[in-house]
Amino acid sequence: MLSRRNFLTAAVGVAAATGLAACAKEDGASSASAGSGSKAITLGFSQVGSESGWRTANSDSVKSAAKEAGYTLKFSDAQQKQENQISAIRNYIAQKVDVIAFSPVVVTGWDAVLKEAKAAKIPVVLTDRSVETSDDSLYVTLVGSDFTDEGRRAAKILEKVLEKAGHKGAVKIAQLEGTTGAAPAIERAKGFKEVMEADHADDWKVVVSQTGDFTRAGGKQVMAAFLQSNPDINVLFAHNDDMAIGAIQSIEAAGKKPGKDILIVSIDGVKDGFVAMSEGKINAIVECNPLLGPQLMEVVKKVKDGETVERWIKTKESDFMQDQAKDALPTRKY
Repeated sequence: MLSRRNFLTAAVGVAAATGLAACAKEDGASSASAGSGSKAITLGFSQVGSESGWRTANSDSVKSAAKEAGYTLKFSDAQQKQENQISAIRNYIAQKVDVIAFSPVVVTGWDAVLKEAKAAKIPVVLTDRSVETSDDSLYVTLVGSDFTDEGRRAAKILEKVLEKAGHKGAVKIAQLEGTTGAAPAIERAKGFKEVMEADHADDWKVVVSQTGDFTRAGGKQVMAAFLQSNPDINVLFAHNDDMAIGAIQSIEAAGKKPGKDILIVSIDGVKDGFVAMSEGKINAIVECNPLLGPQLMEVVKKVKDGETVERWIKTKESDFMQDQAKDALPTRKY
C-alpha cells in the first residue's frame, strides 16, 4: 500500500492537474433572503440521483451554497433516470425559473428539452457531467472536472502502486465502469486506455470490464462475477469509490485480500474510500471534487446578470482530500 504521505502527494497532484419509470422526486423549494431587497434568483437544479457518497456530497454542496447565496432553489432527484430529469427540466421551464442547472444522467438525448429551455429564454448550466448536442448554444457552460484526465492519472497512479507492491509480470485488470452512457464512465475509461496503450501495451491488459452503475451493490455483484470468470485478476480499476468498496466485499468473500492479492485504484475521494485505504484495502484514489455548489452559484449569478462566462469551468481544487483523510484516519500512523 502507498504510504499516506506518498498517496496524498499523488492524489493532490492529480487534483492540481485535473482541476461523488417513477416520476422524479422533487424537494420543496428552499429560499433565503438575498439581503438587498431585490428579488432572489430562482434556480432549478436536477440531480442525477443519490447513487454514491460523492453524489450525496455534491447535492449537499449545491443546497448549502444556494442557501448561502440567498437563491430560491428548486431541487429534483432524477433517481438515475433520464426521463425523470427531462420531466424535471420541463417543469422548471413551466415555472419560469431564472436559470436551470443539471448533472446529466447520460451524454445523449437532450436536444429537444434544451431547445425548449432556449425558446423560453432560460439559460442552462451543466454541472459535473457533459452532454453531446447538435447545437452548442443550447447550454451556457459546464462546471466540472476533466474525467479523461482522471482516467489517465488513475493509470499513472497504478504504475506507482505496482512499483510499491513489487509486482512483476502480467497485469490483469478488471474494470468496474460507471453508468453506461454517462460522461465519467466514457471518459475515465478513455483516459485510462490511452496511458495503457501508450506505455503498457505489452504488460497491461483489461481482461474484463462491465458497468456497476456507480453503486456499491453494483460493484459487489459485478466483481463477484469477475472473480468467477477471471480468478487470476490482480488489479481492479473502479470508476468510483463506491463500486470499489462493494467489490472489496466480493474479493474478501472469495478468500482474497483486497489491496494485496488484488491491487485497487479508484476515483472520487469520499470518506469511506479513505477508510478502506487506511485498512490497506484500496491502494490509491484519484480525487474528483464534489463540492461544486459555490462555483455553480457564482456562475448562476453571472449568467443571470448577462455576463460572459467560459465555455468550461474546471472544478476548483480544495482541501477536500486532506479534510476527508483527517476525518477517516484520526489515529492511524504510516
